[in-house]
Amino acid sequence: MDRPIVTPRWRSRRVVIVAAVAAAVLALAGIGTAVLSGGAKPSVRVPRAQVTLATAQSGIFHDAVVLRATAAPKDVIYLDALEGGQVQAVLATAGDMVAAGQPILRFRNTELELDVLDREARLVESITQLQAYEKQLEDARVANEKAAAQIQYDITRLSRTAERRDRLVAQGFISRDLHDQVHDELEHNRRILPLQTSSNREQEALRKRQLPQIRGELATLQESLQVTRSKLDSLVVRAPVAGRLTDMDIKLGEIRARGARLGQIVADTGFKLQAQVDEYYLDRVRVGQTGEVDLDGRPVKVRVTRVDPQVKNATFQVDLAFDGASPRGLLPGQALEGRLTLGGDRSALILPAGAFLERTGGDWVMVADAGAGHADRRRVKIGRRSADQVEVLSGLRPGERVIVSDYTGFEKVDRVVLTQ
Repeated sequence: MDRPIVTPRWRSRRVVIVAAVAAAVLALAGIGTAVLSGGAKPSVRVPRAQVTLATAQSGIFHDAVVLRATAAPKDVIYLDALEGGQVQAVLATAGDMVAAGQPILRFRNTELELDVLDREARLVESITQLQAYEKQLEDARVANEKAAAQIQYDITRLSRTAERRDRLVAQGFISRDLHDQVHDELEHNRRILPLQTSSNREQEALRKRQLPQIRGELATLQESLQVTRSKLDSLVVRAPVAGRLTDMDIKLGEIRARGARLGQIVADTGFKLQAQVDEYYLDRVRVGQTGEVDLDGRPVKVRVTRVDPQVKNATFQVDLAFDGASPRGLLPGQALEGRLTLGGDRSALILPAGAFLERTGGDWVMVADAGAGHADRRRVKIGRRSADQVEVLSGLRPGERVIVSDYTGFEKVDRVVLTQ
């Protein structure tokens, strides 16, 4: 059988109308809120205790960079095996003071010794042959001069004999044959004298051209012989300079190849300093700039001697020398702190250097209001930097406070709300 349908109260006409009106009011309120908040700045809330505020103030900008330098020997000489072989004797150990020329190590190399003997024999043979040829040239010169002298002597002797026989034949004391014989010999010697003289002249010119070549080849062979013999001397490793032997750990019987690093000698010529400087200062550090480091509580003057432009791990290396002799008591590897002067001091608006520079590059900062309730982004222009200071050229006024701590998370906001 049929039964009447009862409509729920929440679906009544009055309730539906009231609900629609309420939804419209809420929608309008949301739109109004969105419109009103459309001009608000993107912000982030940060506890005040987590940031560091600093005041921009007029002062003296000290154009310097902090140095953290390490002492290193000024001159280090490496010891390498010129020939190599088996270690026959260790004559000095790491830590010993050695004199220039002092034997440190001796190798044994049978193959090298046999090779040197073979080369030496061949060089000596070549030298002997050249010396023999040089002697032959000299003997020929002497023989030619003797031949010319003999001909000249015969001409003189025969001339006198001919004069005497001319008188005797005229008086009939000797036969005509004896007279003609002397004159024939005299004429023969007079004819061969120019030939002998010409031959001597040509051979002497040839000898003079060959002698420099022979002597040059002899000198080259003698040098080669000395070099060959010095190869055996290379089996004994000697200290090239006086100093302290370091980094050498070699045992008897050990085999080292040619060119192997054996150790090093720290020459007694003093120390230098090596410092790693931030790459920001690469175009400002120059050879000749001065600074000072602290050594046992006293300042010591230093100057830049070399700048390595290669950047590694965001730093580059600078070598510094002490003005005058190296300080006493300095040890290799000792760390020293100081400052390197880059330019002159001058008056400027200054901010303390801080971590904010890493995120902003000095292009903008967060400037706090008078009550330090919030800080707003502002474009600025900075000039020189040091480890402690930043020179502000524009964008700030003296007395304004700036967040100088880390800006992580601030890159996309315009306001930092500082909460309690």
